[in-house]
Amino acid sequence: MTTVRVRLTLAYSGLFLLTSIILLVTVNLLLGQTLRTRIARFPVPPPPAPVAPVPGMPADRPMPVPLPDLVDDVIGYQWEVTALTVGILAVVSVVVGWLVAGRILRPVHRITATARRLSLSNLHERIALTGPKDELKELADTFDAMLDRLERSVEGQRRFVANASHELRTPLAVQRAAIEIGLPEDVGEIRDKLLFHNRRTENLIDALLVLAQAEHGLERLRPVALDQVVRLVLAEEGSGDITVTARTEPFVVHGDPILLNRLVTNLVDNAVRHNRPGGTVEVTLADGVLTVRNTGPEVPEERFGDLFEPFRRLHTTREQGAGLGLSIVASIAKAHGAGIRASSNPGGGLELVVAFAGPRDRRRETPPGRTEPTRRTSWRT
Repeated sequence: MTTVRVRLTLAYSGLFLLTSIILLVTVNLLLGQTLRTRIARFPVPPPPAPVAPVPGMPADRPMPVPLPDLVDDVIGYQWEVTALTVGILAVVSVVVGWLVAGRILRPVHRITATARRLSLSNLHERIALTGPKDELKELADTFDAMLDRLERSVEGQRRFVANASHELRTPLAVQRAAIEIGLPEDVGEIRDKLLFHNRRTENLIDALLVLAQAEHGLERLRPVALDQVVRLVLAEEGSGDITVTARTEPFVVHGDPILLNRLVTNLVDNAVRHNRPGGTVEVTLADGVLTVRNTGPEVPEERFGDLFEPFRRLHTTREQGAGLGLSIVASIAKAHGAGIRASSNPGGGLELVVAFAGPRDRRRETPPGRTEPTRRTSWRT
């Protein structure tokens, strides 16, 4: 696929060569016609009489060239010079056209670079194109105005998420306290049911707020030891009769530690929740790739896309969730520049893989002469 710069270069050089060729061909044709017309007016001189040889002069002197032949020689030489000139002009026009097209498209490259660099975390940047007020300047100013509106919209959404976090959690906490303190013991079944739905509502609100935060981008990045996050999550995870094994290598991600903790927590919780009795969960972190496998029910390949959609549940479990776990994982992974994919395990179960960008550049450095061993941990409760 040719770029705009190549097309502009071809257009400039093509037009220049076309006009140059037309000009040179016209000049050559007019010159040849004029020479032949002017020479035709001269009378043809009689052939020269033989001259006696002069002592000291060569006997075979060159005969003068007839005028018509001289005209043909001049015109032929002129066409040769024209062909050489056209070749030189072709090279020069391509070089000059390439430089001129690059100069003209430089503001477009600046706009493109800014658009690629922008994300929800750096919407404050602007193109701020300087120069004459032409079409490109107008395009850059329009793009900056759009960024202003987008930044105000994102800031409004962030304030809404912060306010909702407080306004929604406070009444639920008061409601839970009232249920635990105000209801008598003889209504234990109703009390437990109300507390269950209260906790479920709190978890749903927390999940929605985390999902909104992940989709709005990362404000501050900091180095996070992902292997330590995995070990911390597994140490706090209650897996019941599920055996959880882990193998981790040192790896550092530049991101948000709270969101990364939630990513690992949701992956492990999903693997434990959607598992068979007495099943296993294997967590692996190697070369910047986090893999979680379980021995749960089979998932059809055509349903893989539904795994990362909000409020989608593929199987009914004893602890029914809100259907936001893997959608939150996908949003957090996207906010950290990571890719996520799902595949089936032989014999049932699911394998979820989160691949972070630049693993070789983000590995945690260790002192010279020392290597950190691979950690393997097993939990069974």
